[in-house]
Amino acid sequence: MTLTCKTQPPPQKLDAKLQFRFYRDGRPLGLDSNSLPEFRIPAVRKADSGSYWCEAKITSIKFKLSRRVQIAVHRVPVGNVSLEIQPPGGHLMEGEKLVLVCLVTGGTGDIVFYWYRGARGLSLKTKTQRSMMATCEIPAVRERDSGQYYCTADNGYGPSLSELVSITVRIPVSRPVLTLRAPGAQLVVGHMVELHCEAQRGSPPILYQFYHENVTLGNSSASFGGGVSFNLSLTAEDSGNYYCEANNGQVAQRSEVVPLNIKGIA
Repeated sequence: MTLTCKTQPPPQKLDAKLQFRFYRDGRPLGLDSNSLPEFRIPAVRKADSGSYWCEAKITSIKFKLSRRVQIAVHRVPVGNVSLEIQPPGGHLMEGEKLVLVCLVTGGTGDIVFYWYRGARGLSLKTKTQRSMMATCEIPAVRERDSGQYYCTADNGYGPSLSELVSITVRIPVSRPVLTLRAPGAQLVVGHMVELHCEAQRGSPPILYQFYHENVTLGNSSASFGGGVSFNLSLTAEDSGNYYCEANNGQVAQRSEVVPLNIKGIA
């Protein structure tokens, strides 16, 4: 906004050199009088509202004042509020950092940002700043942090809401336990042995794989948690070390090795 102080006749036609000064609500703007008949406010704010006038003077006792002009500065309401998440996609492993980024495409002045979780709008954080975006961080998410999130922005015209964003927090699998279930105390050729692999902790689905001497025997997925089994009809070549792995999308976890010794023919 540029304020211009005009005189009659114009300053260049006067013999004396005029000095100009501008005022708002009785307070001078700038450090001192100036020979330029203009005063510029680079970016007006609501606080710049008020009654303005200018002063043109030749000497300290000879001056004239302009009529007063009332200027009202109105804020631009915030618009198009959106919520973005980092990392994108909405799927995180327990312990990862979640960043909720609230953005607006318009709005002036101080903007108050709010973040909420759940249908009831559990308040997470409030932040006030003169910016088109603000962030809220959850340093290490837990399974309880799963749910729907949204943010609002308000600069005095009432809050504008973002769309809901869903977050799913998955628990990495724990180290699985491999157990052998046989019909008798001794393992002999021809017996059916059940290999059971189960991780006590981890979000489903969990993919389990079974190994004999580092060779894959097979795999199976537990869609709703719990463990899985693999049935093995024993032959003389099945003696050796067995283990299993569990993986639900982050790092596969391996069980301890379980030896299996076959005595003979049933």
